[in-house]
Amino acid sequence: MSLATPRLVASVTDNSCRTIAPTIQIFCAFRYRWVVPAELSVARPSVTAVTARVLTDRELGRATLARQLLLERAALPAAEAVERLVGLQAQAPLAPYVALWSRLADFRAAELSTLIETRTAVRGSFMRATVHLMSARDALSVWPVVRSVLERGFLAHFGKAAAGLDLAAVAARAATLAAERPLSRAKLGEALAEHWPDADPSTLGYAASYLLPLVQVPPRGLWGRTGPPALTTIESWLDSPLGADATPDKLVLRYLAAFGPASVRDVAVWSGLAGIREAVDRLRPRLRVFRSQSGTELVDVPDGVLPGVDVPAPPRFLPEYDNVLLSHADRSRVIPDGRRVPLPPGNGAVVGTLLVDGTWSATWRTERAGAAATLVVEPFVRLWARQEAEVTAEGLRLLAFTCPDAEAEVRLMPPP
Repeated sequence: MSLATPRLVASVTDNSCRTIAPTIQIFCAFRYRWVVPAELSVARPSVTAVTARVLTDRELGRATLARQLLLERAALPAAEAVERLVGLQAQAPLAPYVALWSRLADFRAAELSTLIETRTAVRGSFMRATVHLMSARDALSVWPVVRSVLERGFLAHFGKAAAGLDLAAVAARAATLAAERPLSRAKLGEALAEHWPDADPSTLGYAASYLLPLVQVPPRGLWGRTGPPALTTIESWLDSPLGADATPDKLVLRYLAAFGPASVRDVAVWSGLAGIREAVDRLRPRLRVFRSQSGTELVDVPDGVLPGVDVPAPPRFLPEYDNVLLSHADRSRVIPDGRRVPLPPGNGAVVGTLLVDGTWSATWRTERAGAAATLVVEPFVRLWARQEAEVTAEGLRLLAFTCPDAEAEVRLMPPP
C-alpha cells in the first residue's frame, strides 16, 4: 500500500515562522496561538452580509450547542456522533468519553472502547495538528486535507533543528518502521537516528509524527486501561488507502454543520488551514449568510438549525480541550468574557469545564479519597439556586459515570 510522504526539505532562517510561509497561518510557539494571515485579519463583509440577518451571541451559542448535541442528549450511536461532530479533541485520552457522555443518551464507556479496539475509531493528529478521535472513515479522508497544517507545524517548531535533512526520505523510512510494528515517537527517533546519525533523534521522531499519517494504537485511549502512545500508519492500521481529495470544501461544510454559523476566521482557527476564504467563496452559492453583532460575515449550511434564544440549555460538564470552547476565532457565543480556556495535562475525565445556560461558567475536578469521590465545582459567575440544584444533579450523574463504585458528593464552591 502507498504511504503519503511529504515533498519538502527543511530550510529556515531565524525568523522561521514567517520564512516558511508569510501569507498563511502558521502554528507558532504555543498551542492554539496562530499567526493570522492579512487576508483574515480584517473582516470583509460582502454586500449580502451587510443586509443579512444579525445573529446575537446568544443565538449563535444556541445554534452551536444544538449542533454539538449539548442542548439535548441525542439518541445516537457513538460512532455516528463522532462523525457528526467531525471528531473529538483527544490529547487527553479519556476526554472523549466525558464529551460523549454529555452529548448522548445512555452512553456507555464500553461502546467507545469497542470502537477503538475494533479500529472503527482512531486517535491521531488532524485539525490544528492536535490529537483528535476520528472515525476510521474520516481519518482516511481528513488527513490528506490537513496534511499541510501538520507540515507547517513541524517546520515552525523544528525547522532549525531539521535544516538540511531530506524530510521526504526521513518520512519514507519512518513509514516503513511504523508499519512494521507500533513504536513510540522516541523509539521511532532512535531507529531513524541509525540512518541519520548526525541528526537529533528527538527531531527525527517529531518529523515522523508530524509528517506521516499516524494513529495511536490501543490500549491507549481505552476506558479503564492505559498504555504508552505507540504509533503506526493509518493505512496499515485500517488496511485502507488515504483519500485522494485534499481540497477543504467538504470539510468546511461539515464544520459549519457542526459548529456554525461561523466566519472565515472561525473555520481557519478550527482547522488550521490556509485558503479558507477561497473555499468559502467556492461554496458561497450553497451557503446562507448572516452577520454577527460586531458586523462580521457569518456563513452557514442551508439546513443548519437555529434554535430560539429561549430554548433551555441545561448544565453540561465538558472534558478538557472540548472543541465547543476552542473551535472559533470569536468565542463570545460560549465565552462571553473572553476567559482563556484551561489546557491541563493528564489522561482526562477528572477535570474540565462546565456550561451553565449555554456559556462557560465554571471549572470542575474530581477528588478521590478512599471510597469517596468528590466533584468540586468552582464557578466564576453567580449561579441561581435553581442552577445550583441542576448542576449538583448533573454532577452526581457524571460521578456515576466516571466513578460508579464511589460514594459520590458534589461540592459547589462560592464564586470569587
